[in-house]
Amino acid sequence: MTLSALRRPAQSGKAEWLVVFLHGYGSSGADLMSFADYWQSSMPNVAFVAPDGSTPAKDGGFQWIGKRPAGDPRLYDDAVAVASALHDFIDAELARENLDASRLALVGFSQGTVMALHLGLRRAVAPAAVLGYSGGLVGADRLSSEITSKPPVMLVHGEQDDLAPLYGMMTSVKALTEAGVACQGIPIPGLGHAVDANALIYGARFLLSAFAYREKHGV
Repeated sequence: MTLSALRRPAQSGKAEWLVVFLHGYGSSGADLMSFADYWQSSMPNVAFVAPDGSTPAKDGGFQWIGKRPAGDPRLYDDAVAVASALHDFIDAELARENLDASRLALVGFSQGTVMALHLGLRRAVAPAAVLGYSGGLVGADRLSSEITSKPPVMLVHGEQDDLAPLYGMMTSVKALTEAGVACQGIPIPGLGHAVDANALIYGARFLLSAFAYREKHGV
């Protein structure tokens, strides 16, 4: 499976980190690449890449997994089905930037968050960070037997999200914490199924802190 993607090189001319954006249902890589417009000035040594989903969505745009109700066990099966192709894509992008696998951050929105968590917790080398907006964990009951890495995780979620209610973030934080993952959840008052300026600020601070920690400690 070949994924098309938008790429934005590091402003410094030499990437020291790679951020991979994973979009939501019916969207495309271009939508999440807009996050880089806000972040790039504070992250001049970061390269950004935003692939389009693996299959077209019936309503337009692309998808990674099916459009299913929260808690549907098929969400986990869908994530497993596309995971190998995404791991290969990520590895190829790291090689393109001549970066070690530890210099990776995954950023997702909605079902992109599902995939960022699924992938990040199963990488051979833990990413520096996993940041998820308006989405959560699938297959929590399988995590203890499948987890291979424990990157720091931040989940940011609108309190008024009707498509993916806030309790999903809360249960995800609980499951991740119980699995030994350093995880924090940030509810955003008044926000629906979207990302606003406050959510982007929280995300930028988290990523920069995670990069600094990995740079200093190497783990």
